[in-house]
Amino acid sequence: MLSTCNLGDGQNVGTTNGKIALDCSVRHTRQGHVCISTTDFFFPLVDSPYLQGRIGAANVLSDLYAEGVGDCDFMLMLLAACRDMAEDDRSVCTREMVRGFNDACLEAGTTVTGGQTVLNPWPVIGGVATTICSEGEYVKSNGAMVGDVVVLTKPLGTQVAVNVHEWRVRQTPKWAELTKRSVVSEEEAENMMHDAVCSMSRLNKDGGSLMVKHHAHAGTDVTGFGILGHAQNLMDNQAAEVGMEIHTLPCIANTVKVEQSGVLDFRLVKGYSAETSGGLMICMPEEDAVAYCRELEGLDGEPSWIIGRVIADAGRKAHITANVKIVEVESKP
Repeated sequence: MLSTCNLGDGQNVGTTNGKIALDCSVRHTRQGHVCISTTDFFFPLVDSPYLQGRIGAANVLSDLYAEGVGDCDFMLMLLAACRDMAEDDRSVCTREMVRGFNDACLEAGTTVTGGQTVLNPWPVIGGVATTICSEGEYVKSNGAMVGDVVVLTKPLGTQVAVNVHEWRVRQTPKWAELTKRSVVSEEEAENMMHDAVCSMSRLNKDGGSLMVKHHAHAGTDVTGFGILGHAQNLMDNQAAEVGMEIHTLPCIANTVKVEQSGVLDFRLVKGYSAETSGGLMICMPEEDAVAYCRELEGLDGEPSWIIGRVIADAGRKAHITANVKIVEVESKP
């Protein structure tokens, strides 16, 4: 049994074998059930307070879904209203954040049953998500096996897209440099941000609910440490002496072009660009992975990708191959 203490952003300290654990606290209850719980919060990264609320809910729920569960039994809301806003603005902003958060929770089939509200320099929203289940109804995060492949359910590049949007709106020198070099157009920057917001606000509910059915052995979600950071955390947590080889990086269209322009190194291709409400990264047998990706696309209408494989490695290292394949993920019309 893995007992963990959440430190935020998906990083936990495990009390089992001194290993770093992953996304949630997983505890047996006195009644013999399993209680899975997590907490997270979201700072302003988008223009719309409604979308901030929605992304905040999707972000905290993602940690539960990474445990292979599809249902959250209840949610507590953590809300910080901005003390530096005018009263009317603060009222509108806070109300819209709450509405977005609640709408995402309703879509997830869960209910906000309480929480805490404070004043803060920034408007912040997040929560505590909890599910109660039985053994066999979730995926323990330490069972990756040699021969497993690695599935990713959302594209990378949200940090790049959000920063380019900010540069464009503020007409900063970095945006001027991108346009001077013809790296991205106004339309491409808008599409990049649109795709990032759609990705960040999309729930990982279906992805989590299919993990047990398709025999997943381990999983996590990709957030603040970037794909390689989370891959390494996942490998550090495995019972077997295994590592991960990442051979494919699906990225939001044009984000790699921005990365390679040299205007700012987000370390996207190196695997360390932070993601917000990113996809699930799951280790499972190859035949199951193909069926999983097909079924998930049928439910979500969005693709998933096999991005790597689990290999024998006493050092438990995750790495990106030298000849990594970049997949440009275009938005659907």
